[in-house]
Amino acid sequence: MSNILKLAAILGLITVIAACSLALVNQATKPQIEAYKAQQQIQARQEVLPAAKEGVYVLTDEGSDFPYYMGYAHADTTEPVGVVLLTSGKGYSSTIEMAVGVDLSGALTGISIVSQQETPGLGAKITEVRYGESEPWFQAQFKGKTLSQLSVDKDGGAIDSITGATISSRAVTDGVRSALKRLEAKQRTAKP
Repeated sequence: MSNILKLAAILGLITVIAACSLALVNQATKPQIEAYKAQQQIQARQEVLPAAKEGVYVLTDEGSDFPYYMGYAHADTTEPVGVVLLTSGKGYSSTIEMAVGVDLSGALTGISIVSQQETPGLGAKITEVRYGESEPWFQAQFKGKTLSQLSVDKDGGAIDSITGATISSRAVTDGVRSALKRLEAKQRTAKP
């Protein structure tokens, strides 16, 4: 019986040491991970709203349930060019986080997948860049679309879904559509 207790104590000690080591590693890498995420979001804003040439984005409604960035063509913030919305959709195996650019007429200027953990070779194709192209083909088809066009082809819409990954395709499309609906509702209530 003492051998079992000795083995349990050794395993317990190893578990405590491993847990403490993981906590220290997490604490040491957390600032780097946060800085990387912030850089990804800045890059995504620039990708989805290229008309904001100088990279001027002002966070609007900070602290609300639907904050968004207003993009400006110049640093003096006198010429608005559109908004950048942050949204997400529930994919097959993860929550897909996106940045969505919308011009002042309500047309999409682009979308960027900020984070996803979809199945490689299937749902992860939402970020795939085909040979000879410079941007992800699935995301590129959103450019110029308006709210009424945002459905996948299997639902009668204008967005070609990915073969074998309809759930991921719908998650992105539904997330973008939801963000645009919320923006329209916010703009309607803001007008006198």
